Amino acid sequence: MKPALVTTGLELSGYRIVRQVGIVRGIVVRSRSVIGRFMAGIQTFFGGNITVYTNLCERARMDAYNLMCAQAEKNGANAMISIRYDTTEIMAGVTEVLCYGTAVVVEENRP
Repeated sequence: MKPALVTTGLELSGYRIVRQVGIVRGIVVRSRSVIGRFMAGIQTFFGGNITVYTNLCERARMDAYNLMCAQAEKNGANAMISIRYDTTEIMAGVTEVLCYGTAVVVEENRP
């Protein structure tokens, strides 16, 4: 799916929605490793951005996003609107990342 056809908005500029496919989602559950916790502890000691966790979070979000887009394409959509992220801590050190939105079929507006 083209990144330009995925939005948090309710419409895509220059396109018209011809069909709603439905709600789709991508779910990823991640845990922190012992090594990751150790490296984050070292970074916490020195202060600033804790890149170990930043990278873990970014990978989890990207994986959830890619799963959502794949489900949308599998269901016949070529675009996504109203996408959102949600996270839940399932237990200490284990987090669910959910990316969801409305899968749609769009066509370019013609002048």
